[in-house]
Amino acid sequence: MNDETLDTSQDLRALFETKQYSLLRETISDMNEADVAAFMNSMSRDESLRMFRILPKDIAADVFANLELDDQQYIIQSLSDKEAGTVIDNLMADDATDLLEEMPAGVARRLLANAQPETRADINHLLRYPEDSAGSIMTVEYVSLREHMTVADAIERIRKIGLDSETTNVCYVLDERRKLTGTVALRFLLIKKPEDVIGDFMNTNVISIQTTTDQEVAARQFQKYDFSVMPVVDGENRMVGIITIDDVVDIMQEEMTEDIEKMAAILPTDKPYFKVGVFETYRKRMPWLLLLMISATFTGAIIMHFEEALASYVVLTAYIPMLMDTGGNAGGQASVSIIRGLSLGEIRFEDLLKTVFKEFRVSILCGVTLSLANFAKLMLIDGLSLSVSAVICVTLVAVVIIAKLVGCVLPLLAKKIGFDPAVMASPMVTTIVDALALFVYFNIATAVLHL
Repeated sequence: MNDETLDTSQDLRALFETKQYSLLRETISDMNEADVAAFMNSMSRDESLRMFRILPKDIAADVFANLELDDQQYIIQSLSDKEAGTVIDNLMADDATDLLEEMPAGVARRLLANAQPETRADINHLLRYPEDSAGSIMTVEYVSLREHMTVADAIERIRKIGLDSETTNVCYVLDERRKLTGTVALRFLLIKKPEDVIGDFMNTNVISIQTTTDQEVAARQFQKYDFSVMPVVDGENRMVGIITIDDVVDIMQEEMTEDIEKMAAILPTDKPYFKVGVFETYRKRMPWLLLLMISATFTGAIIMHFEEALASYVVLTAYIPMLMDTGGNAGGQASVSIIRGLSLGEIRFEDLLKTVFKEFRVSILCGVTLSLANFAKLMLIDGLSLSVSAVICVTLVAVVIIAKLVGCVLPLLAKKIGFDPAVMASPMVTTIVDALALFVYFNIATAVLHL
């Protein structure tokens, strides 16, 4: 938060606490809705509700759309039926749908009952689509035109419905059956003659998204084509809505957060850190910790199996952490790279052999480099014998190779069988590699040192 934002927040807080509501409304009217929402998010729930009632009516819905979900739910449940219905009516259909999906069923029914019929129809339309699909995140407020319209007709239509549309930068040309036939950018309408016909200069090379397309795939389409808005069509190419770049940013943040949490062995949550209670945090973290602890007992079993061999060369024990950590790090590097490639569509399961071959070559280079550096340290600084140093360094090469292969194969297999590849990230890879590292270490030691 920069100094200017901090000063503004302090000014708003001072006006709020001294009940200078007229001046507070005037100050808020000149601010961006996102900044007002950020200030309200820093308040207590009761203060946030009071602040919402103070907001000028023309920006209240836009500020509400930028609030955190918990604050939205508290405010909407605290308003009268008429007030809540007004808020829902003034929200974009996709934002209203997102809110209702998170509300208790009884509250959602009450809100829908008090919304305008057209709002109710739009929300019910969006609620039909599967969660995390393009249809569930799109908005139905967009500008549609006809091929036979003139530029003058099109501009007049934009004047009539533009304020109720998510964006007017791109208009969509539909035929009599609402099939998408072209697009027209607003800038072209401004430079064309009033009598020019839309069908003569519209863009017919339209890229669209199906309603059933996964939201993550939809986000990648935006990245690929560098769009700020994209149409959504049904199976018969009939236009049903649009997805805008602000929705895509939310998707990317949501997917990234989910992947990071899974890679850290945490069950995903969509709540901010301080909005999640202690016991809920405990429930999110405990299952994976328990699973990983139980799976890690295999490493203990391997050590116990070679207990007598270790008694002959106790010095070998000192290098177990180094081998396990190096293996875990090497496997983690590979798994993160593969998971990223899978999420961006750069890698597919069909690339398994190609991926394994590349990681194998990388692992040999990494393993040999680490072993040479380690061998010099073992001989010159630790003063170990040649045979013991060789065991440790050969094991190190083998562990790096195994770790990188495991790290690249597991996410690909997970993707193939329908699991989230992020689940196969660092914690799971590390646990598997630890057990394999010990098994390889002790077998090499037994063969070379005749334990």
